[in-house]
Amino acid sequence: MQEKHITDKIKTSYPFVDILFGTHTLYRFPEDLYRAIEEKRKIEDIIDIEGKIYEGLPIKRESKIKASVSIMNGCNNFCTYCIVPYVRGRERSREPKDIIDEVKDLAKKGYKEITLLGQNVNSYLRVEKEKNIPFEKYDGVDSFANLLKAVNKIDRIERIRFISPHPKDFTDDVIDAIASCEKVCKLIHLPLQSGNSKVLKEMNRKYTKEQYLELVNKMKKKIPNLTLSTDIIVGFPGETDEEFLDTLDVVEKVNFEQVYMFIYSRRKGTPADKMENQIPEEIKHTRFNKLKELVESQIGENNKKYINTIQKILVEGESKNNKELLAGRTDSNKVVIFEGNKSLIGKMVELKIISEHMWYLKGKIEG
Repeated sequence: MQEKHITDKIKTSYPFVDILFGTHTLYRFPEDLYRAIEEKRKIEDIIDIEGKIYEGLPIKRESKIKASVSIMNGCNNFCTYCIVPYVRGRERSREPKDIIDEVKDLAKKGYKEITLLGQNVNSYLRVEKEKNIPFEKYDGVDSFANLLKAVNKIDRIERIRFISPHPKDFTDDVIDAIASCEKVCKLIHLPLQSGNSKVLKEMNRKYTKEQYLELVNKMKKKIPNLTLSTDIIVGFPGETDEEFLDTLDVVEKVNFEQVYMFIYSRRKGTPADKMENQIPEEIKHTRFNKLKELVESQIGENNKKYINTIQKILVEGESKNNKELLAGRTDSNKVVIFEGNKSLIGKMVELKIISEHMWYLKGKIEG
């Protein structure tokens, strides 16, 4: 709704809509709804400002075991394929105390796993420091690395994940925090998007292929049992066959645990949408299939290393495909199914991995 052409389309195509509101005015929705009912008129509540982060809005959570906690809103990176900075505004970090209090409350309610969310989590509080915006340093938290350490100390929380970091902002203190915090999962999501430096420049990603690989090597040396996942966009405007081969090269060298693959699609309002050298759909799909083939061959090979190992699993519930089995995930986010009593749901258990099946592993309770 922050995009004018979307608002205009709603007004034209769906005239029966009573309320239009944007991301910055979500907290006013009850008031807008009341006015629409009482005054019997259409309400448009969209403001084109950076806004502030309003605390205390109710959150409906599907799980009683895992919870996501937002640590910041907005984005300052302006990747040329992405609309987020234009519709969500610039980066604004939540106060450390508000985040810590929310996690502590979740721990009291029995949640075991926390995922810290942000468009670029490892620049948490960076804007506030650069612009001298005051914030309360709470429990020593004045950076993302220190936030990880603070959450790591909270009793009853057993696992901590975070998404998404940006490779250009992945500082040594964050790497050290991941290595030293026993609750922080050693699966790190590190978006690549492309393996070619020229395409990365066109995407405005602000790192090269060589810098990305250097960062991966540094992380592998410092973080025991590190596994990596990533995002890759295939068919970005202007990408040649030779440049696409660089993406395959990075995938081969890094050997990701998981790859989220996307075929580039145009998004109105982004610089990439205006680029003239758009890639034909059939070429995009051909490249996507090549990437998919490589990734699946790596996953199949990687899965073999789990056989006969003991893995610590957070049991999330019944298997989606077989209610007689339970399902959970490893530290590296691998789905594991196994036979067990439903009283294990919400608990950490150790399983011996007995077989692999591409998209999941099968485990067995020892003893």
